[in-house]
Amino acid sequence: MKNLFEFAEAFFSQVNVDDKLALTHQAWQAYIAGELTLTSDRPVLPIEQVTFPEKPKLLAPRQMPRRKLTTPEGITAFFHAIAHVEFVAIYLAWDILYRFRGMPEQFYQDWLRVADEEAQHFALIRTHLRAMQIDYGDLPAHSGLWDHAKDTADDLPGRLAMVPRCMEARGLDVTPALIEKFKIQGDDASVAILTRILTDEIGHVKLGSYWFKFVCRQQGFEAEAKYRDLIDEYYVGGKPKGPFNRELRKLAGFSDAEIDWLEC
Repeated sequence: MKNLFEFAEAFFSQVNVDDKLALTHQAWQAYIAGELTLTSDRPVLPIEQVTFPEKPKLLAPRQMPRRKLTTPEGITAFFHAIAHVEFVAIYLAWDILYRFRGMPEQFYQDWLRVADEEAQHFALIRTHLRAMQIDYGDLPAHSGLWDHAKDTADDLPGRLAMVPRCMEARGLDVTPALIEKFKIQGDDASVAILTRILTDEIGHVKLGSYWFKFVCRQQGFEAEAKYRDLIDEYYVGGKPKGPFNRELRKLAGFSDAEIDWLEC
C-alpha cells in the first residue's frame, strides 16, 4: 500500500491484533521514508464499519468489576484495563486522521505518529501482562472509549475536545499517583511502563490542544468558549471530575482559565 487512507481502511478491517500493530508500524515507517500519499478519491467509510477483535468482551463501564491494586489479581486487571485503553487509542489516532480530510499534512503526520506510539505502549503492556500469565482479551474491558469517537464522527472540534483534551488528558491527572503507588511496592517494571506512557501522553494531549486551537481559528470559534460548549454537549454527567494536574495540563496546552473552569 502506498496511500495513508488505504492503510487506515486495512487497519479498521483487520481483526487480528498483531496484524493491526504491524500495519500501524509499517504505515509510520512508510511515511517517514516518503513513500505514502495523503490524498484519496475513495469515500470515507462510516464509523459503524470499523471492526474490533472478538476479545475482549466489552462491558458498560458500570458493569466492570472493581479490583484494588493491593492484590495480584487487582494489578493484573489494572494493566489489562490499561492495555485496552492503549489499544483503543490506536484506533482513535487512526480514525481522526482517516475521517477528517483537507487538513495540513502535519495533521496526518502527527496522528500517524501518535498511532505508532500507542501501538508501542500497547505492546509494552501486553508483554507485561504475559509475564503475569494472562494476555489481552482474557478479561472483559469497558466499551466507553470508542463511544466518544462515534459521537464525534462528524465533528472535528468535538473529537479533539473529547478525546485528547478530555479522555486522554485524564491520564495526566491520575497516572503520577499510580506511578508513586508502584514505586512504593518496588515494582520497577510497572513504574517504567507507566512513566513512558505518561511522557508520551503529555505530547499527545499537547497535539490535541494545538489542533483544537487551529480548527477553532479556522472555523471562527473562540477556543476556550468552544471547549466549554463541547464538553457540555458531549460529556455525560456535566464535566470531568477532578482533581486535575494543573502542571501537566499546562504543559499539554491547557490554559489556566480552562483548568479553572474544570475545577469550579
